[in-house]
Amino acid sequence: MRILVTNDDGIDSIGLHILARSMRRFGEVTVVAPDQEYSGAGAAIGAIWMMQPEVHVASVDGIDTAWSVSGPPALCVFFARLEAFGPAPDLIVSGINPGANVGRSVYHSGTIGAAVTGRNGGIPGIAISQSVSDFGVEGQGWEEALVNQKWDVAAAVAEAAVEGILASPTPEAGVLNVNVPNLDLAEIKGWRWTEVGFGPPRAMSSAILEPKVGHEGTFRVSMDWGTAVDPPADSDTAAIMADEISLTWLSRVTALHQPSPAIDAAMTNLR
Repeated sequence: MRILVTNDDGIDSIGLHILARSMRRFGEVTVVAPDQEYSGAGAAIGAIWMMQPEVHVASVDGIDTAWSVSGPPALCVFFARLEAFGPAPDLIVSGINPGANVGRSVYHSGTIGAAVTGRNGGIPGIAISQSVSDFGVEGQGWEEALVNQKWDVAAAVAEAAVEGILASPTPEAGVLNVNVPNLDLAEIKGWRWTEVGFGPPRAMSSAILEPKVGHEGTFRVSMDWGTAVDPPADSDTAAIMADEISLTWLSRVTALHQPSPAIDAAMTNLR
């Protein structure tokens, strides 16, 4: 079993290192992660022909093989699928992300984007994220908010999830999105399968352009937090807000078959 561990927070992330070491009991672990922060990158691989990404040997305690890539996490997986770092991996494990990836964050998360990129090549994956205490859940936590992260708890949850995936693989390579409360294991109130919610527990409510002094025509964007939401009970957002572990299988993008007579007419009349 060849396991590729990656993230969107960069090669120096504590969560990445702890997660990588927790995967050693399942097989051969290789770490390939961005050389800097790429939160919010989704499944982007970037304009490779323009940015000419570089790969550097990296060091992660307890891991024999580690690399950093000057590009987003999906690019790390993309290169691994093409066997840049040896035989292609059998499983992608992405995380541990500081900040829950629930609701619409699923669309933008680089943590999830890495696993999705593996799935696009027929490789199953798991994205593991952990809520950040005393900070909004949408987006990443600031450094000062990460001091009390219980990384070992999220790693233990990831181990259990991977054990289950390996024991009973799905017919089609899937992506399991796992979100863990930032609590001791004994304090977590359980786990459940969830739907993808619409929003995170707390979202941005506004974006205002503020002129940058001394730079005419240039603005900074100031954003404000909205109030906490009341999410549907079956959603991933609700589970995290209730101090529960959320498990969600994410599907591939599929066609939506719905009648559209107006579009039919417009295309028929196209000249």
